[in-house]
Amino acid sequence: MSSDALTELKGQWNAVLDAVLEVDRIAWLAFFDARLVSLVGTTLTLAWQDSEKFGGQHDFQAVRKPEHIAKLVACIEDVTGQTLTIVEQ
Repeated sequence: MSSDALTELKGQWNAVLDAVLEVDRIAWLAFFDARLVSLVGTTLTLAWQDSEKFGGQHDFQAVRKPEHIAKLVACIEDVTGQTLTIVEQ
């Protein structure tokens, strides 16, 4: 997919996060500060390089479990119609 596809997904990301929040608040916490780095084919790369910018512990890597990733993938599909694979940077 092109950078246009990533830009389009970024434009829909708040709707994706809203859908995740409706399904599972813990999953939402795990992804709300993720940065969309790249979209190559059907692989979406996420990063959390800004998680240290806040005071106190703010890295939710420990709660990013397979079931939360599955919920994110399902919400991405519901909102955008795309079935993506998520990888972390």
